[in-house]
Amino acid sequence: MSIEKVRAYFGELGIAHKIREFEVSSATVELAAAALGVEGARIAKSLSFMLSDGAILVIAAGDAKIDNSKYKHTFGQKAKMLSFDEVEPTIGHAVGGVCPFAINEGVRVFLDNSLKRFETVFPAAGSASSAIELTIPELERYSGFVSWVDVCKTIENID
Repeated sequence: MSIEKVRAYFGELGIAHKIREFEVSSATVELAAAALGVEGARIAKSLSFMLSDGAILVIAAGDAKIDNSKYKHTFGQKAKMLSFDEVEPTIGHAVGGVCPFAINEGVRVFLDNSLKRFETVFPAAGSASSAIELTIPELERYSGFVSWVDVCKTIENID
């Protein structure tokens, strides 16, 4: 089970106790926000894409949307999201629990600037009913991210 991989990963770091598990689904931004009692923007959603040289995760604020022009400028190709059936074998977590922790080797993680406006955010923790609250420096440290990117529409420009 994916949450067990995340729990073991955070256990080695001494923070497994911070994982929250819910009786209800937290598989979408809206469901996670309701389960946590926070605004949806603070949910750090994981978006799975395939580049010509392998899979990536873009971690973005819950209210952010990919800007195709910015994405292409940053990564040099059009955004191609993984299909539902590709996510778990490629990333290592099933849809609804995808997070940047304890992922398959070779998957690169990028953090979107949309997250920077928050002191803490809530990424999933490997299952469709879990999350963990992390500060932005903690998210940087524990996600093993490659770099910060600006691939989302600015909040003012989201429909």
